[in-house]
Amino acid sequence: MRPSLLDPLFAAVTTLEGVGPKLAGLLQNLLVRPGETLRIRDLVFHLPTGLVDRRKRAEIATAPEGAIVTLTVRIDRHQAPGRAQKSVPYRVFATDETGEIALTYFRAQGAWMENLLPVGETMIVSGKVEWFNGRPSMVHPDFVASLERAETMSLVEPIYPMTAGLSGKVLRKAIGQALERVPPFAEWIEPSVVKRQSFPTFNDALKRLHDPADAADISPENPSWRRIAYDEYLASQLALALSRQNQKAVPGRAMTDPAGRLAKVRAALPFALTAGQEQAFAEIAEDMANPERMLRLLQGDVGAGKTVVALMAMAVAVGSGCQSALLAPTEILARQHFASLGKLCEAAGLTVTLLTGRDNGRARAAKLDAIANGETDIVVGTHALFQEDVAYHDLGLVIVDEQHRFGVHQRLSLTRKGRGADLLVMTATPIPRTLVLSAFGDMEVSRLSEKPKGRKPIATVALPTDRIEEVVERIGNAIAGGQRVYWVCPLVEESEKSDLMAAEERGRQLREVFGEDTVGVVHGRMNAEEKDTVMGAFKRGEKRLVVATTVIEVGVDVPEATIIVIEHAERFGLSQLHQLRGRVGRGDKASACVLLYRGPLGETAAARLKVMRETEDGFRIAEEDLKLRGEGDLLGTQQSGLPFFRIARTEHHADLMEVARDDARLVLAKDPELKGERGEALRALLYLFGKDEAVRLLRSG
Repeated sequence: MRPSLLDPLFAAVTTLEGVGPKLAGLLQNLLVRPGETLRIRDLVFHLPTGLVDRRKRAEIATAPEGAIVTLTVRIDRHQAPGRAQKSVPYRVFATDETGEIALTYFRAQGAWMENLLPVGETMIVSGKVEWFNGRPSMVHPDFVASLERAETMSLVEPIYPMTAGLSGKVLRKAIGQALERVPPFAEWIEPSVVKRQSFPTFNDALKRLHDPADAADISPENPSWRRIAYDEYLASQLALALSRQNQKAVPGRAMTDPAGRLAKVRAALPFALTAGQEQAFAEIAEDMANPERMLRLLQGDVGAGKTVVALMAMAVAVGSGCQSALLAPTEILARQHFASLGKLCEAAGLTVTLLTGRDNGRARAAKLDAIANGETDIVVGTHALFQEDVAYHDLGLVIVDEQHRFGVHQRLSLTRKGRGADLLVMTATPIPRTLVLSAFGDMEVSRLSEKPKGRKPIATVALPTDRIEEVVERIGNAIAGGQRVYWVCPLVEESEKSDLMAAEERGRQLREVFGEDTVGVVHGRMNAEEKDTVMGAFKRGEKRLVVATTVIEVGVDVPEATIIVIEHAERFGLSQLHQLRGRVGRGDKASACVLLYRGPLGETAAARLKVMRETEDGFRIAEEDLKLRGEGDLLGTQQSGLPFFRIARTEHHADLMEVARDDARLVLAKDPELKGERGEALRALLYLFGKDEAVRLLRSG
């Protein structure tokens, strides 16, 4: 049960004065993600990004155009529109020693205006100044007060992120009421951390952030912001640690391959493993030999050979009498894994089944039988692997590819299909250490940073779009020489709202140059069979050029592809550009990546393209990407299982993540059920930051 202390913060926003259904709808769009329930808590965590300081006074004659200024003026006269002039504004003329300004109001009532701005009175007015024909005007001043009253009012006002149709005044009033409902909380942070970091209390930190005295008070580096960021990290790390504790409560099993299947897989490999692959596999094998359940993340740069390491782990599981499941995020990738593993498995005497959403009828029933009775050693597939009707004979190892595309609950639902199954998750998106901690704080990490021997560097160039004809000519020469080419576009079809070249339209243009049979088009709106048909023709060399959206970003493996053109490269994030570039350079031929951009380039876009030209090191690229745009959408957190941080900013608060992880592990070592005094406070913290699932794990575990 949620502590009753939190009830005021979990009430509906419509319980606040002046917040009706219409305003609640605007706040819903502004404060929470689609499908989430809006609470008063969400107003409390909506922090200001700037402030208006009305303590600094300006003069009328020198007031800058478009700036918010505060003036001390004497009210001279009112000019009300005539009865027939409904569209004409109501003007009040005011002066100081330097000149005159018109205070302009639309649809104003005369009596109300005379009461607000009495003639002959000296007033403080604040708002945006606009100049027309050498005359200044202030439309709807957002602050008006007499000199005496202004002295008792706060002249520093926070500015919040907004949404269309919502006024700052209304939002500030709602947030002010929400803050009054924040109860006094017991301290949930370890006292030594509070002291070392100079943290204020939770309540004091919120008060300072929403009632700043100057710009320094709302800086992410300020102790108040860092305090709330740490609370958010601590809730996240505690939830991950509880998940790990819950999984480890179910005993695993020691898997050591007495049947010798690993040796057969090694003998079937047509190449020698890199030192990094050997090291990563040694760490995995050690985990698997341990009776505790394995929870490990295998991070590998594009083309570093993660799949082979995964196959070796699956061979150990099969050699110990268990089945393995390999979960891929897309059908294209699942089919590709099935194809690449098939030959090696056949040589090593391992049976593999592919299970996707496309299977139905008798074919599906036959596959489900083979999985249930143990005829299949390895099952490769998409989300279909954890549907209710899929029963495993004895699932011992679960491998999740492109982990960031799946939520924690999805990976748990698959491991529950086995008896204490080990879990290995893989990602080809190099993730900076701080994000590894935030997303995978419950896991050990192995890292593959070197590419397999024989891979050549990829020459990367950035060209403006007005040189596109040169690129097309160069591609023509490459195709004539037997090479294969990717051309990536950001959209599927032309849209009135966008000037981006769409895949369909670019495909049509390139077919006019190279012929209908040479060019294929692949995009996300096509069904799986259509995509497979085009990619199959490309892989066999029947199509020489594929125009695609980012559906080819992950995992598509055509070693003969040597050129990739990325159109509107300035619109892509660094990590996505790196993933796309990794589609070429997979064979032994020299490869090239052409980044086509439309100028002029902004500072961030120019920095991205510069990094792409300088390095192929995915880990450096990921760190640079984090610096350039923060963690917000580095791995597409909106549609993934990665945590969504509302307060914490990795670029400002990365140092706090590790402290939070260590603290979470320490508190669970001392109080695994969170029943002590600090444990009770931490339960409130978990609810406060929406980690209810973790509290349920406490009860179920």
